[in-house]
Amino acid sequence: MTSDDKFDLDELKSAMNVATPPIDPATRAAHLRLAEENFDRMFEGKRPDEQGRFAKWLGALLTPGGATAVTACLAVGFVALTPLGQSLLQPPSSIPEPAAESAPGAVTTDSLLTELNDATPETELTVEELLAPSTADDEAAPDAEGGFAQEIVESPVIIVTPTQSQLPNSSGTTDTSRRAELGSGTETFANAPSGDLQVVAEAPVSTFSIDVDTASYGFIRQSLTNGTLPPRDAVRVEEMINYFPYDYSAPAPGASAPFQPNITLMDTPWNEDTRLVHIGLQGVLPVIEDRPPLNLVFLIDTSGSMDQPNKLPLLRQSFLLMLDQLRPEDEVAIVTYAGSAGLALAPTPASDRAAISAALNALSAGGSTNGQGGLAQAYAVAAQMQSGDDVSRVILATDGDFNVGIIEDSDLERYIAGQRDSGTYLSVLGFGRGNLDDATMQTLAQNGNGTAAYIDTLNEAQKVLVDQLTGALFAIANDVKVQIEFNPAVIAEYRLIGYETRALDREDFNNDNVDAGELGAGHAVTAIYEVTPVGSNAVLNDDLRYGTQATSNGSAEIGFLRLRWKAPGDDESQLLELPILDIASGGTPGTEVRFATAIAGFGQLLRDDSYLGSWGWDDAIALANGARGEDPFGYRTEAVRLMRLAQSLSVD
Repeated sequence: MTSDDKFDLDELKSAMNVATPPIDPATRAAHLRLAEENFDRMFEGKRPDEQGRFAKWLGALLTPGGATAVTACLAVGFVALTPLGQSLLQPPSSIPEPAAESAPGAVTTDSLLTELNDATPETELTVEELLAPSTADDEAAPDAEGGFAQEIVESPVIIVTPTQSQLPNSSGTTDTSRRAELGSGTETFANAPSGDLQVVAEAPVSTFSIDVDTASYGFIRQSLTNGTLPPRDAVRVEEMINYFPYDYSAPAPGASAPFQPNITLMDTPWNEDTRLVHIGLQGVLPVIEDRPPLNLVFLIDTSGSMDQPNKLPLLRQSFLLMLDQLRPEDEVAIVTYAGSAGLALAPTPASDRAAISAALNALSAGGSTNGQGGLAQAYAVAAQMQSGDDVSRVILATDGDFNVGIIEDSDLERYIAGQRDSGTYLSVLGFGRGNLDDATMQTLAQNGNGTAAYIDTLNEAQKVLVDQLTGALFAIANDVKVQIEFNPAVIAEYRLIGYETRALDREDFNNDNVDAGELGAGHAVTAIYEVTPVGSNAVLNDDLRYGTQATSNGSAEIGFLRLRWKAPGDDESQLLELPILDIASGGTPGTEVRFATAIAGFGQLLRDDSYLGSWGWDDAIALANGARGEDPFGYRTEAVRLMRLAQSLSVD
């Protein structure tokens, strides 16, 4: 590019001055007189201050400076809105070598001015045309003072930010799928980086807390049915797996533990050189008629953010569904919180459905969110309701937005941890999207000895609050921890699929002061490890030069499983231990194991598929379809439909 072709602002300014013709004094005076006459006709009866403002604007536009400003605005509009103008704003991909002559078609200052002149319409509007009365369609309605309401139309401000689909993914490539933007609205999700592959010779022990929450699956379903892939941080694979009921073997009558471990080894669908260790814990389901009376405190967020159809109205319907599952001796109270907390319904027998329904239907949304005040009052009410062996539970229904009082997750964690010893458990139901604070929901549920679920439809309310109500409200084991020690003579590497936010340190397993997840009556919880046998072609890490080499000890065990839990109300944990035997793969695993594996693949495809190789959506769908088994409520069929949606929304 030659020096003559450079974009010279001084030259452009001079050109604009030339393009702005001088105003003839006589013409200006005539136009002003005509404008004043039209002004008097238009604003007859208007207030003097409104007339003065309009006259000042009109006078400013008719000055040489005003005319120059109009011309400058046209130039800015050209640069911002025309393809040629926008090309000037783009940085060159490379700096060309200087040339003696301009390249054909190069944009010079002269050509730019030519474009400006060509783009400017030759027809000029006169003052009479500018001030002509509007048509009937555009006519404004008179305001309360007999004048006319002035409509101010602002120029749109477009803020362009890179979407999630334009950001590099973990592999360094660009994900072009229709993925929901992280940080949409004020949403936050609790998650951690995907679990790393561990070398058994260096870290043979894996420890984690169980997780029976299902909120993540609800987020994923809501995103997919709305036509977007979920944010990766919204995907917690273990919650997807544990969303579904499984027909695992239950404890035998009189068993020492309230749950039965079910261990299965199978070949890995996505890697023929590794294997999966599938661990399923099935909780016992007590006789419903033998359960103790239940005290429920509905802690309902009535802040302004809840004023949406899929929030407070859906919340009312959901709780009304639950009422039919309660017994006459159960009691219900309602505490609401917005700018301040209040008791909307004093403790009322569950048999008084009319009073409870009336209190729910009277709720309205407005104000900020005093979550701290609401929690404090709900716990106080629950303490007043407690009697004998009653079970007390606070059920918090919210979109997760805590913006008054305690707002930091660490503060919430300390507060809830200080309350859980009272014997009142806290469960959390999330509603709506846009400002959903999943991180807060997880903090509350994990530290309140409860569970977290996301209610996006009335069908989901039916599942959580009707079909699985007993498991959601009655715990059979507290602080359930899982620990596996792998045998380095048999297993070279392993990784736990999911449970990133539930990882524990090795020493936490024997520390009864460390909190862990609860297992509800009749609930099942599943964990899946992918393990790489010694000598397999799938081993990814080389042996250390100076490391200790594992030697065969003749054991048929690939690992050793330890489980700790506390009986409800106890402070001291109990221990269950059993070996994981190296049983050669034979035959096809049952439908429960295969379906859980398909969902594990589903979650990895949504979040991090770096270990899946060429295994993709078709494989996950086929595996799930072939393992639906008995599906009385259609949960597994729905999962297959969601997989197909995710496949369609994923663009290579």
